[in-house]
Amino acid sequence: MKGKNMSTRLIIEGSAVYEIDEECMKKREQQSEEQNVLLKKDKENQQDVCQKQKQSG
Repeated sequence: MKGKNMSTRLIIEGSAVYEIDEECMKKREQQSEEQNVLLKKDKENQQDVCQKQKQSG
């Protein structure tokens, strides 16, 4: 891999060693945040629909 900086972190836990890919973790965090925003918007839309149904019912 020419010209690409590899950003990794090593975690040592007992006799186990884990290598964490920092770029991958950032992507996963970003995807999780985007999903949370969509879930929040969906919940707000559901609440709006319920309120409108109560008002018209």
